Amino acid sequence: MATYHLSTPLQEEDMRKLVIGDVVYLTGHIFTARDMAHLKIRGLLEEGQPLPKDFTGAAVFHAGPVALKNEDGSWRLNVIGPTTSIRMEPYADVVGKMGIRAVIGKGGMAEDTVRACGAYGYVYLQAAPGCAAKLAQGVEKINDVTWFELGMPEAIWDLQAKEFGPLVVGMDTHGGSIYASLKQAAFEKIDALYPA
Repeated sequence: MATYHLSTPLQEEDMRKLVIGDVVYLTGHIFTARDMAHLKIRGLLEEGQPLPKDFTGAAVFHAGPVALKNEDGSWRLNVIGPTTSIRMEPYADVVGKMGIRAVIGKGGMAEDTVRACGAYGYVYLQAAPGCAAKLAQGVEKINDVTWFELGMPEAIWDLQAKEFGPLVVGMDTHGGSIYASLKQAAFEKIDALYPA
């Protein structure tokens, strides 16, 4: 297990060095995106329309921040915590084709994402659930917000981060998944405790 301090735009070769259990801290742009943003992005791509942001080398956080508006119209972050990532599983290939290099969330994802991580060179990073105030300390400012009409949690927030983390590599580009390993270990324990 190693610790890495990485900056966006993230590079594929750096992602391919990471293995499950490694710890990552991110500096630079982190974009939030949840269900509605993923759906809207997929629609734009299918229509050949431009995306509102350049996601090449990006880190995308499955999160719905709580932000407060300043008098000058700018935003400040109050708290930000990860949301359950499995809902974004249908977009595993879309994420890869966009050039995103890190997905941040909680609870892990499934087989399509394991495959896509290897095929496209991105990783899944586990953010600590229940630490929304602590995670917010790694965000220096909100650069802007896109698609606010979707609602605060579903909009795309462009966050300026510094040493954002710690984040644990939960799924790597080598087919590793701590979630699959935990599931297998749990079933083995059940089988040992309750033999058929």
